[in-house]
Amino acid sequence: MAMMEMARVSNQVVNNISAQEIKRTQDNNASEVIRRIPGVSLIEDKFVMVRGLSQRYNNVWINGGAVPSSEADSRAFSFDILPSSQIDNLVIVKSPCAEYPADFTGGFIQINTKDIPVRNTLSLSLGGNWNDATCFRNFKHADHSSSFPNDGNVGLLGSGLLNDWRVKTKTPIADIKASADWSHKWHINGMSVGMVGTLNYTSETRTYKDMQNNLFGVYDITNDRSNYLRNSTDNQYNDNKRLGALLNLALLSKSGNNKYELKNIFNRIDNNRYTDRSGVNAQSDNEIGAEYYYRSRTTTNTQLTGKHTLPHDLLEWDLSYSYANRRMPDRKHYTIDDALEHGTMILTAGNEINREFTKLDEHIMSANFNEKHDFKFGSFEPSLKLGGYGEYRSRKYKTRQFIYSWDMEENTLPADFRKMDMTELLSNSDYFGNDKLYLLEEQCMRNNYNGNNLLGAGYMAASLPFGKFNIYAGLRFEYNQMELITNLRDDIESHHSRYYRNRDLFPSINSVYRINDKNQVRLTYGKSVNRPEFREVSPSVYYDFDLASHVQGNVDLKSCYIHNIDLRYELYPSKNEQITLAAFYKRFDNPIEWTYTVAGGTNLIYSYENAKSANNYGVELDIRKSLDFIGLRNFSLSLNGALIHSRVNFAKGSRNENRPMQGQSPYLINAGLFYNNEQQQLVVSLLYNRIGKRIIGVGRSEGSSASEDNARVPDSYEMPRDVIDLSISKKFGDHLEIKANIRDLLAQSVSYKQFDDVTLKNGTSKEVKQITRQYKPGRNIGLSATWKF
Repeated sequence: MAMMEMARVSNQVVNNISAQEIKRTQDNNASEVIRRIPGVSLIEDKFVMVRGLSQRYNNVWINGGAVPSSEADSRAFSFDILPSSQIDNLVIVKSPCAEYPADFTGGFIQINTKDIPVRNTLSLSLGGNWNDATCFRNFKHADHSSSFPNDGNVGLLGSGLLNDWRVKTKTPIADIKASADWSHKWHINGMSVGMVGTLNYTSETRTYKDMQNNLFGVYDITNDRSNYLRNSTDNQYNDNKRLGALLNLALLSKSGNNKYELKNIFNRIDNNRYTDRSGVNAQSDNEIGAEYYYRSRTTTNTQLTGKHTLPHDLLEWDLSYSYANRRMPDRKHYTIDDALEHGTMILTAGNEINREFTKLDEHIMSANFNEKHDFKFGSFEPSLKLGGYGEYRSRKYKTRQFIYSWDMEENTLPADFRKMDMTELLSNSDYFGNDKLYLLEEQCMRNNYNGNNLLGAGYMAASLPFGKFNIYAGLRFEYNQMELITNLRDDIESHHSRYYRNRDLFPSINSVYRINDKNQVRLTYGKSVNRPEFREVSPSVYYDFDLASHVQGNVDLKSCYIHNIDLRYELYPSKNEQITLAAFYKRFDNPIEWTYTVAGGTNLIYSYENAKSANNYGVELDIRKSLDFIGLRNFSLSLNGALIHSRVNFAKGSRNENRPMQGQSPYLINAGLFYNNEQQQLVVSLLYNRIGKRIIGVGRSEGSSASEDNARVPDSYEMPRDVIDLSISKKFGDHLEIKANIRDLLAQSVSYKQFDDVTLKNGTSKEVKQITRQYKPGRNIGLSATWKF
């Protein structure tokens, strides 16, 4: 395999996966592909963690260019937005190296899309998917707005906004997935010209019934019972649409020494979600609520690259432009007190009826240049590599919030409103007026921000071969300037700029000892950095409905610096087989961690804080082996796993307790058994995945400092679950291919829990387990057909 050979001869610690392997697993998008790699796990099925480190510690490039974040609150690339059919290969570099950005510690993820085709092809694919918790069942949905209100067209009574709160019902039959792939190669005057195009569309629905959604306070040790701040049951209905397109052009010179490529990607995901909620609040009052949520995410990437091979030099350059946006037009949400009398509601000032509009736009322009020169001094053949990189990133985030209100002091709201259906009440303009409901905009300009980031870098590295031993050492310089533009007031534009500047040197050394053609050992060291993101240093505050708390940035955040050490043994029994065993250690100075402060009473503000230090270490095993040696012809095994330990150390007097890093799992397991009969054109795969429990929500202490004997709310963990996928692919002649699969065969519950050791008033001790969130995702059965012309 070319990708396996690339990993073997690489100067760095690398894991990768090829288009051929993706085809065997029938993974649908990049998030499903990347979880097959050792040490990799996912959060929310789209954000990647590498070696127990969250998305903030990973960097993602597509075709050699940086990609913008798809999230407003963090640096995070949503891997679910990229269809697997666009991917030629995916590479994760795990050791720092001078030619790569210093702002990665877990992994530098390189996604490469399709290149010059080997042959001319055209294929069409159509498939269906059935989720047993969704299909042929009632599915609730609501219309959504796709635009944002202008400053002047939102009247007091709600004019200018789509005011339809009605909920409809349909019965989904199946998810639909369609794609077209076209590739062509021409020979013109001895030059090779290639073009690759893909078009993908997916429509899917998902229902999560009877989802437990709870928020707990400090455990009641007097009465030995949980203290619910919210005890609710949700029914959630998700309607998702995906559209993706790719168009790549390549030109290879007659000599084969010059190659030019123009690569273009477009992807968009629309999420339309309706949630109804019922339960009780902290005062044991009945509550009902609903959320109408629509979000669209779009990413585009255009890149022009050149590669020039000279007798002793290799020159590579690229120019890249990327754009991403996130639109959340008209997120509607209400929570009301449900009266004891069935069918009525209590009208109090505590009722919440909200509408929120959010825009995020991010642009990235970058230029990259690399040159490698080979020397020859007798039998000593070193090489020198140098290059530069420049990147400019701009981001604009804007939000507007509205609430429905009435004059509670005069009690002007008609009494018969109590018995009206909430969706009918809010959808009918007859119920709006000065003596009825009216719409009020909450002025919160401090929640908006603009950001600009300039990164300039240069490096030099040398490869020094000494027989079986090779050293690749380099030094990288980076200058980074971030400007954050915020508002000092809520009612008017009052811009204020704050600058964060860093000048740093990043040394790295990657060494490999090649025992023979099949065995080698790597030892690496490198320094890396993790810089704060725009939102994390913004003083703006926003309300997170899932946390039931506010979130605010920290203007005093500092950059985190990390020292990385890797040791890896690699065995290549044959060209298609690989066994690797790796150990790694990472030391963090001033790591940026998710934490909280108490803003008086029981009100919490979640924020970001520089901890004192952190350590992260573990081992990884990766096996890709044919089973011919035990008589299982056409069978192969893929097995990888990781054991990881981390610890965050906070300064004395901090309210936070020392704990594992948020999102880190103590173990990861991936296994795959494959049957590939080329004569019968039959491929069968059985895949297994499991991750250990990991911190998703950070707990808190109820006192002035963590050093006191205070009551506390424990951390919240995502619990392990076993995921098994079965897929079958069969070709019929040269044109038709049928694929069938069952994904998440066991359909185990997704569960989040809190664990705490408490001592009751009577002196006995016990472990408390509390479910914060739990639901059943259902299993998915898929069937598709592909026709190749």
